[in-house]
Amino acid sequence: MGLTKLIERRVKKVWGRRDLPAPFGAVAGDRVGEIWFEHPERGDLPLLVKYLFTSEKLSVQVHPDDEAARAAGHERGKDEAWLVLEAEPGATIGLGLKHEIGKAKLRAAALDGSIEQLLDWRPASAGDFHYSPAGTIHAIGPGVSLIEIQQNVDLTYRLYDYGRPRELHVDEAIEAAEPGPYRAPTEPVVVGEDQEILATGGAFALERWRGPKTGTVDCGGDPFWLIMVTGSATADGKHIEPGTVWLADAPCSLSLLEGGELLLASPGRVAPSV
Repeated sequence: MGLTKLIERRVKKVWGRRDLPAPFGAVAGDRVGEIWFEHPERGDLPLLVKYLFTSEKLSVQVHPDDEAARAAGHERGKDEAWLVLEAEPGATIGLGLKHEIGKAKLRAAALDGSIEQLLDWRPASAGDFHYSPAGTIHAIGPGVSLIEIQQNVDLTYRLYDYGRPRELHVDEAIEAAEPGPYRAPTEPVVVGEDQEILATGGAFALERWRGPKTGTVDCGGDPFWLIMVTGSATADGKHIEPGTVWLADAPCSLSLLEGGELLLASPGRVAPSV
C-alpha cells in the first residue's frame, strides 16, 4: 500500500527508435518502440502507462470494447489516450476515417491497402491530447513521441501493416471497428491555470497539473497513477522525476514545482479530486 515506483520495461518494435528523447537516451541494438511501466508484484492493475517512440508508421489497427474482449476470453477491452510529447515536422496521427463506410468496403480497403488513404491523418504537435475509445480505427505516424494511458490488456487487431510480415486480424478488426469519423467522447475541461481534466466518463479519467500546485490527491478508494512529464514534484515526501510513473493506493500529498507538468490517471469515471 502507499506509493510505489513502477518498473520500466523496454519493448522492441520494428517501428521503434534508437535515439529516444530525454530522459531515456540512446539505445544500443534493436529499436525500442515502447516503454511499459509495470508494478513489481501486481499484474492485475486496470490501467497501463506506456511511452511510445515511432520511426515508421504503426499498423492501421483497432481495439475491441469490454464486451467484445470478454467474449474473446480477455478481462477487458482497450480504450487508450495519448499525450504527444514531441513531433517532427509533418508528423501525423490517423484517428478515425474521413467518412462512414460499410464493413464490406472496410474489408476491401484493408486487403488492398487503400485504408491508409481512408484514415483521417491529423497533424501532430507537442501538447496534443486524444482520447481514443475502443472501436476507433487508428494509426500513429513516424516522428512522434507520446505517453499512452490505456486499459491494461495487450489486445490489438491489425487491419493493415504496409506489407510487413506480421499477423493481421482482419475479421476480428472489422467486427470491433466503428468504420467512420472519429468523435471525441470527452472534451478537456480547464479547472484553473494549473489544472485541466483531460478525460472523464470513459474507461478511465485523466487530469493534467501544471506547477506550482500543491494538494492532497484522492480517488475515492481507487488507485491512481502519477506520470511525471516535465519538471519536478514530491509525493508523500518522495521525489518524482520525468520519465517515471508511480502508483498510489491511498490518498497522497503532492507538490508540483513551478514549470512542472504531471498527469494523474484513474480507472474510475471521475478524475482524482484535490
